[in-house]
Amino acid sequence: MLSRRTFLSLAAGAAAMSGASRGQPALSRSDNDLLDDISRRAFLYFWEQADARTGLALDRTRNSGDKTPGRSREVASLASTGFALTALSIGYRRGWRTEAEIEGRVRNTLRYLDYSQEHVRGWFYHFVDTHSGERVWKSELSTIDTALLLAGVLTAQQCFLADAEIVRMAQEIFERVDFSWMLEPSTNCLRMGWRPETGFLRAVWRDYRENLILSLLAIASPTFPVPVNTWYAFERDPVVFEDYRFVGAGPLFTHQFSHAWIDLRNRRDGPPFECDYFWNSVVATLAHRAYCLSLRSMFPGYSENIWGVTPSDSEIGYLGWGGFSCRDFDGTVVPCASAGSLMFTPDISLAALHTMRERFGTYAYGRYGFSDAFHPISRWVNPDVVGIDQGITLLSAENLRSGAVWTWFSGQPNIRRAVSRIFGPRGAGL
Repeated sequence: MLSRRTFLSLAAGAAAMSGASRGQPALSRSDNDLLDDISRRAFLYFWEQADARTGLALDRTRNSGDKTPGRSREVASLASTGFALTALSIGYRRGWRTEAEIEGRVRNTLRYLDYSQEHVRGWFYHFVDTHSGERVWKSELSTIDTALLLAGVLTAQQCFLADAEIVRMAQEIFERVDFSWMLEPSTNCLRMGWRPETGFLRAVWRDYRENLILSLLAIASPTFPVPVNTWYAFERDPVVFEDYRFVGAGPLFTHQFSHAWIDLRNRRDGPPFECDYFWNSVVATLAHRAYCLSLRSMFPGYSENIWGVTPSDSEIGYLGWGGFSCRDFDGTVVPCASAGSLMFTPDISLAALHTMRERFGTYAYGRYGFSDAFHPISRWVNPDVVGIDQGITLLSAENLRSGAVWTWFSGQPNIRRAVSRIFGPRGAGL
């Protein structure tokens, strides 16, 4: 994945930064204090901003916790709800609420998803009303949002194995998803979604993005599986920046979301790709930071410890930025970009989070932690936090600290068998 020159110059430092690949690295007291505060605040978002009856978690809200009028303020996303179920599992492990409170919320959420939430062949709509569960904005049945939800469902199942109802409902929600229906036959790739008005979306998961979790779940399905060879159907699109070489040209979150649940340490594809996915995300993070630093002449707010851009709000509205094109950047910083890589590059990610909180915490750090985005020069700050950004921050921090999310999800029997089929018992590919 790296040139020999880059590998030799970075291997020692990156190996230390990605210490989680061999076990949980030692953290200083200040690092643990920071991670604990950020994690508690992210958990609080999912506790306060999910409907207690449905469990559906808001897509976004104000970082102050204040409610603001408007239809968008009652909209949940199914991806955010998948992160919420995982957040509840983490909160249960850490004792952030009573065991009865958290277990009750998990049970309510799964009951609603299992018995009441609208679905088509097991697939869920992207955006729904947080109280009624009704589809909003004519959103699509989203394969990736359903996959992120299922990741949370199966994580909660394994965290609460002693609760027979939780275990049963989680399995029912997973088993009714018809993955084979979403497989596009000419490409052997999974489709991105479906709308009742127009049918399947034209777009398919043709490139390496956040779709690893979707592909693994589809192969793992005990009822509607897709063939194992679909793992090799999507392109591992190469990216080169300076001496960094990796696959996946998407924004930084595309290298983080699947890894939040799937433990891909020491997992490598078989030929022809032979991709080491964990190392690939380490390199992608290092390359992204280097790219931000290369723009300092245009955007002097970026520095060794102030970096990280992934799709977010900006002063002019939401932007899907985060690739390697300066036309997409304006100097905005998105804290979840560095936070989402805590499990890959703890040294540089922790340094960034420490510095951002110390320098900008008075206006960019609130009830739920870092705001979605801020500009270090203009001092613009987004008043909102976004559920999936809170989620990737919390899950990446927990995997760095304990590996608990990896342990829960990887221990699920269907997932364990699928991983073995894809990578073999020792991590090598087919």
